[in-house]
Amino acid sequence: MSDSISTNWASVNAACQPLVDNLVANAQALQLEISTLSNGTRIIDAGIKCNGGLEAGRLIGEICMGGLGTATLGTNSGFENWPWSVNVHAKTPVLSCLGSQYAGWSLSHEKFFALGSGPGRALAGKEEVLKEFGYKDEATTTTIVLEVDSFPPIEVAEKVAKDCGIKAEDLTFILTPTSSLAGVMQIAIRVLEVAMHKAHTLHFPMDKIIDGYGVTPVAPPGGDFMTGMGRTNDAILFGGQVHLFVKSTDEEAKDLAEKLPSNTSSDYGRPFGEVFKSYDFDFFKVDPMLFSPAKVIVTNANTGKSFTAGELNTELLTTSFGL
Repeated sequence: MSDSISTNWASVNAACQPLVDNLVANAQALQLEISTLSNGTRIIDAGIKCNGGLEAGRLIGEICMGGLGTATLGTNSGFENWPWSVNVHAKTPVLSCLGSQYAGWSLSHEKFFALGSGPGRALAGKEEVLKEFGYKDEATTTTIVLEVDSFPPIEVAEKVAKDCGIKAEDLTFILTPTSSLAGVMQIAIRVLEVAMHKAHTLHFPMDKIIDGYGVTPVAPPGGDFMTGMGRTNDAILFGGQVHLFVKSTDEEAKDLAEKLPSNTSSDYGRPFGEVFKSYDFDFFKVDPMLFSPAKVIVTNANTGKSFTAGELNTELLTTSFGL
C-alpha cells in the first residue's frame, strides 16, 4: 500500500456535517424522530419508533459516505419486475467507502451490539484499515450510523465520544433498522462500498482505484430484522452492478474483474438468509468472498480497456424479495 494514498484526503466530518444538520432540520418531513440520551448524545431514529422513509435513507447513505458520495433514485435496476434502484457515486471512492461508509467499528455493551459506520470512524481511528491508509480525521462533532432495532445504551455513547475525542453532546447516532424503508435504502447505497471492500480483501492496490459508481435494486423491507438483512444483502449479491476505474496493468484490471463478483464464492447460489442460517447465524463463518456485487466492469484508465464479469440473477432476487 502506498504511504501517500491519504495525503490529499479531505475531512469526511467537515464534508458530512451540513448533511447531518439538514437531516435534523427536516426531521418531521423525513419521518424521523430526534431525541437525546441523558448525557446529551443526539439520537436520530430512522425507523424504530417512526416510519423513516426512503428519502431519509438516501440522505443517511450520503452521510455514511462522509459527505463525499451521491445517491440518486432510478428506475433501471436491470430487473424488469423490480425496476426501482439507487445509483451511487463517490468523489474519492477509497476514502468515502472504506474511510467512512464501511461498517467496521464493533460497538457493544451487555446485550447491545452494533457495527458503526460513518465519519466518526475516522476520528477514532481504531480499525486496521484506517491505520493502513494512514488516515485520521479531526473534528469537534461527529456522527455514527448503526443498523439496529433498539436504542444504544449510554455506555456505548460514552465510549464512542471518548474514542473520538469529543464531548458526548457533540455526538450523533443515526439508527437505521433493516425493517424500515430508510434502513433498506442506506444499505443499498453500500453497493460501491461492498466492491471496494472486496477489492481490498483481494489485496488489489487501493491507490490504483481512481473512481467508481454502482447501481442496485432497493430491497423491500422484510418486516423483521433477519428477513430485512437477508433481502438487503441479496439485492447487492444478485442485483448489484459496479464499475471501477483503475490505473494499473491490463492483467491487474482483468484479474480484479474476474475475482470481484459474488458468483465466485463457494456460498453463492442461495438467498443470504438461508446461507446465514446454515452457519448458525455466524457472519464469520460465511465465505468473505460472497460479499460482492453481482456484476462488475473494471476499466483501465491507462489503456482504455474494460473487463466484465459476473451476472445478474433474476431467479434468486425474485425468491428473496417475495415476488
